[in-house]
Amino acid sequence: MARIKKVGLFSFTKLITIIMTIAGFIAGILYSFGGLLIDILVTLEVLDPVAAGTPGLSYGTVLAFGALIGMPLIFAAFGLVAGLIGAVLYNLFAPMFGGVDVDFESEK
Repeated sequence: MARIKKVGLFSFTKLITIIMTIAGFIAGILYSFGGLLIDILVTLEVLDPVAAGTPGLSYGTVLAFGALIGMPLIFAAFGLVAGLIGAVLYNLFAPMFGGVDVDFESEK
């Protein structure tokens, strides 16, 4: 069993940033298509525009697809900050508490 006593600041930050960017892209897809679905239902008069809070297909629909770019960027920025803080905190506290045990299984 191996013990992680220290993590590389840049490599850990890069990993968390990439994971958060992918999560932001998935969230952007869900947000965009969810907004499009509601706008289509309002345009087809299946939903009440006042209850849905949208007049139907409009510039808001176009802006909702901006989430495909905006959300990954925002999530990546938060991932960058969280990765930096997480790596610094881990490197600060791991010597006090012994680090994390990791079991690597060898292929046979």
